[in-house]
Amino acid sequence: MVERGILLEEAVTEFEKKFIKRVLEHSKGNQCRAAKILGIHRNTLSRKITEYHLDHNGRRR
Repeated sequence: MVERGILLEEAVTEFEKKFIKRVLEHSKGNQCRAAKILGIHRNTLSRKITEYHLDHNGRRR
């Protein structure tokens, strides 16, 4: 990633997106359960789902 010139912020964002996606899949789209697993508030998770263009099951829209 360093060789391709990806910045730390971009790498962290991409990791977060993939991590949220996997937790949503694991929780079968249950945002309350996913937020608890992630250690964040459900509203924060909902905002990130919108921001990252994920559907409630973790798939990209």
